[in-house]
Amino acid sequence: MVNSLLSGAIVMAALVAALFFLRFWHQTRDRFFLCFAVAFVLEALHRLLWALAPQQDADAPEYYLIRLTSYVLILVAIINKNRTPPR
Repeated sequence: MVNSLLSGAIVMAALVAALFFLRFWHQTRDRFFLCFAVAFVLEALHRLLWALAPQQDADAPEYYLIRLTSYVLILVAIINKNRTPPR
């Protein structure tokens, strides 16, 4: 019960963060914000799938790949932002 409640709160918080980054992307058209928005949507998806799974195994490969994709996307966004010269 408590795990499901906390997972739901984390899903909601991740989606709210994704909406904020989407708003910033809409204003600036900077890929950095778009990458962060997608990463937070992936994090919400990961938490939702984990909460709805019959087994609570957070180390299953499919959950790991979703998290890995999210974190790699954040790293790529940061590296890309620091490598491109400001306009």
